[in-house]
Amino acid sequence: MEKMLIHGGKKLSGEVVIGGAKNSTVALIPAAILSRTPVTLDSVPHIQDVYNLMAILDDMNVKSDFTENVLTIDPTEINDVPLPNGKIKSLRASYYFMGALLGRFGKAIVGLPGGDDIGPRPIDQHIKGFEALGASVSNEHGAMAIKAPAEGLHGARIFLDMVSVGATINVILAAVTARGRTVIENAAKEPEIIDLATYLNNMGAKVRGAGTDVIRIDGVPTLEAHNSHTIIPDRIEAGTYLAMAAAIGEGVKVKNIISEHLDAFLAKLEEMGVVMDVGEDSIFVYPSGDLKMVQIKTMPYPGFATDLQQPITPLMLKAHGEGLIIDTIYPKRVRHIPELLRMGADITIENDVIILHHCDHLQGTEVAAEEIRAGACLMIAGLMAEGTTTITKVDNILRGYDRVVMKLRGLGADVELID
Repeated sequence: MEKMLIHGGKKLSGEVVIGGAKNSTVALIPAAILSRTPVTLDSVPHIQDVYNLMAILDDMNVKSDFTENVLTIDPTEINDVPLPNGKIKSLRASYYFMGALLGRFGKAIVGLPGGDDIGPRPIDQHIKGFEALGASVSNEHGAMAIKAPAEGLHGARIFLDMVSVGATINVILAAVTARGRTVIENAAKEPEIIDLATYLNNMGAKVRGAGTDVIRIDGVPTLEAHNSHTIIPDRIEAGTYLAMAAAIGEGVKVKNIISEHLDAFLAKLEEMGVVMDVGEDSIFVYPSGDLKMVQIKTMPYPGFATDLQQPITPLMLKAHGEGLIIDTIYPKRVRHIPELLRMGADITIENDVIILHHCDHLQGTEVAAEEIRAGACLMIAGLMAEGTTTITKVDNILRGYDRVVMKLRGLGADVELID
């Protein structure tokens, strides 16, 4: 198993370019099997999740090639095979094969998803959506067996009981080839859903309202890709580097950003006292002076993203006063806190509320990246800390951050991967 070694205390400077959005990519790749022609995706991030999804495609006889930042997928000779467990367990987003296979073949057998352990993430809303479209859903030996009726799926009005990105995407994937109109109410509004809708519409789908809480889908018989699709920039990767630049930078430019996707995050940085120049597609972060604590409450988009509460935590430790983080999406997302305490942080947890106090310095030690964003948090803390920080379970970071060691070294960080 690889480990990440960070020799901390070095100021970062220069430029870093943000890759394509992980949370778009892991939906767009399963969606590719809906196309009757080869698909080309551009700005694909170099992350382990992409290779895991390519391995799942290979099991279905779907050939793929990943060169530079371009991923080509050829589903023209796809085989309808069950995906019971195995590779499916490696990442949660593999559950998008449920909606994609249902939309393509009218049936799917997909293992219950894996991914990060950040608390309960039930798939009941996915099942509710599939059943509303006419499918039957059963649990067969730990795998979800989903089957459309003989006449195929039909459009339906579906009100999601809670805002769910995963359920919104899965219902869209199943509904784009269903007969009639599907209306998803209380839909998630994330930019990644707009990206998926754009991608599907370019294949001939009729998806309207993405980015609002009501999405309308008029089913079409088949989809065909004819043009390449460029994935939107990763707002979570961008926020991670912005927090890092504010915490340990002496002038860092973060490029390939859609700043509107980061409005809630940027507002908190400004409230803390971080000085930035926000350009058309980049943000320059000046060296930080005195910072003040803030209160953060994660919410569905366009609120403060749950995936950014951990990356901003080390920066908040530099601020004066008492700070609070309340994660309303995943209240149990606190696995980074014991690791930060081992580094000398002054943090407590009371009733799922994270309470932070100013910390003059962190000390490098061995810590574990229990999930992707916890790993990002510890990476920033390691860059800030005195001495050497060793991060184990670094695969979790590599799952979600594009060429992270190369990018950190480009900013002047002293970081390496070792066996």
